[in-house]
Amino acid sequence: MEQLFNPSFFNCVVGIMAVLAVIVFIALHRVEAAYGMTYSPKWGPSVNNKIGWVAMETPAFVCMLLIWLLSPRRGESVPAVMGSLFLLHYFQRSFIFPLMMRGKSRMPLAIAGMGIIFNTINAYMIGGWLFFVSPGGYYSPAWFGKPCFIIGTILFFAGMIINIHSDYVVRHLRKPGDTRHYIPRKGMFKYVTGANYFGEFIEWTGFAILTWSVAGLVFALWTFANLAPRARTLHARYINEFGDEYTSLNRKYILPFIY
Repeated sequence: MEQLFNPSFFNCVVGIMAVLAVIVFIALHRVEAAYGMTYSPKWGPSVNNKIGWVAMETPAFVCMLLIWLLSPRRGESVPAVMGSLFLLHYFQRSFIFPLMMRGKSRMPLAIAGMGIIFNTINAYMIGGWLFFVSPGGYYSPAWFGKPCFIIGTILFFAGMIINIHSDYVVRHLRKPGDTRHYIPRKGMFKYVTGANYFGEFIEWTGFAILTWSVAGLVFALWTFANLAPRARTLHARYINEFGDEYTSLNRKYILPFIY
């Protein structure tokens, strides 16, 4: 356990992940991740979308929980609250969101596999920092009164609400048995194509602020690197399918009024 969370090794992993985030951001502008609306059988064997999501998201929940329980700091209040916020997000994404999915979409095993690796490493980064690597006493109870914790927590929950509401809007675009595509128009979809992605980015930006950590910052960077190109791809799909009806809405990809 000490070797796994050795500060030198840990910082090396965080540095590599920061560099990889930039590479992935560039690559995803050239390679279309084939799941959901952009699913393609060209990506090889696939599984039911619900199974894929559970398999992809659960490792983050389990990994964080194990790191927390095995840590000598497991009883410290501030890391415990921060770890709980992480677990809250991934409980919703692992066990609630998939069960509420509609339709019979497929997810390539390759996408699910990459998601498992990504989520496990991110849980290692966040959990490792909170419960092992951060300097002793760094997260004293006084942290709860710091502006970064208060502002970050507000952003975290605001992002979560936007994310969950946007998923709700998408789920209720079609009636049972309908397979057509529709333009989502409620909530943050008034401003961006990827409203759910915007919510998740705000969520993890808030988490980076409330933890005030490089690990949190790299996680937020990865979130944008992964989801911004996805939002751009969906934007192009909507324009291709709906033409002027969609372009007239003047939406950005993922950041309102910006990108």
